[in-house]
Amino acid sequence: METNHHPKLTSAEMAVLWGAFQNSTVVTCTTTYFLEIVEDDQIRSLLKFSLGLSVEHEELLRGIFKEENLPIPMGFTEQDVNLHADRLYTDLFILSYLSHIGSMGLNTYSMSLPNSSREDIRDYFSKSLNSSIELYNRVTDVMQEKGVYIRPPYIPYHEQVEFVHKQHFISGWIGEQRPLTSTEISFLFNNIQRNVLGIGMLTGFSQVASSREVAKYVTRGVEIAKHHCAVFSKFLDESNILVPMTSDASPTRSKQAPFSDKLIMFHTAAVQAAGMGYYGASIATSARRDLAAAYTRLMAEVGEYTEDGAKLMIENGWMEKPPSAADRKNLANG
Repeated sequence: METNHHPKLTSAEMAVLWGAFQNSTVVTCTTTYFLEIVEDDQIRSLLKFSLGLSVEHEELLRGIFKEENLPIPMGFTEQDVNLHADRLYTDLFILSYLSHIGSMGLNTYSMSLPNSSREDIRDYFSKSLNSSIELYNRVTDVMQEKGVYIRPPYIPYHEQVEFVHKQHFISGWIGEQRPLTSTEISFLFNNIQRNVLGIGMLTGFSQVASSREVAKYVTRGVEIAKHHCAVFSKFLDESNILVPMTSDASPTRSKQAPFSDKLIMFHTAAVQAAGMGYYGASIATSARRDLAAAYTRLMAEVGEYTEDGAKLMIENGWMEKPPSAADRKNLANG
């Protein structure tokens, strides 16, 4: 019996490949602009490495789409970036952004790989995962060398193995709460760091957006991120955990737009989607009820914000439709 060694792409593979193309084109646009404004040589080297990866990914993905006779997504092009715009972000922000890109790549590609069946697609995501590891490690080394790497909070080493014997461990609605676990502290810290970076990025977007509606929308995102930072910091403070100082990610005073409103909205949506994923993981690893409830409430706030953003993108014709199942009802009626 003849075996098909090159089956068609599954829906899962189409989804992760389409998403990878969108993300790669965004990274190409942002890093190309950052290369025009960066001043530090070490950060410039990291940007060149990141740009090389995103361009390579685009070329490989275009090849896969062509081989499968699939339309190549629009994504984002040179029309979505103005390389002559004034400096909007500092070198320190760019370095933090690259760290986030590396972390996001680790998260995205590690989820894409198990959703891939074909050997060539698994090979693509395996290599992409490895390149994200290298980018993250390179960026982390530079951040530590420059003294701007923010470590998570320290806690005392435990002296012995302990088991939970009281329901108080999962309580948290009223009365005295137990101290946070190391896992809960880790997620709170990382969620603060991501929101701080988001505040800096969206603040810059709000200054340069061409559309008043887009500027208003991203400004709302800044306020949401500030609120979330306050909530997470309160939990750490209540357990006498020092809230770690964060590097200044504030934008410059520039009003010249380096990015199109379409790219600004997509990037904002991508950040919110990633945040929802991290919050979901935080809920799964937080045993205290009050902490899980806080994450649930904040996820609902992000969900409402994301929905409003999707409506704005649709109204302006900026939302590219991902591969979808056939509309059988419409075909039957046609």
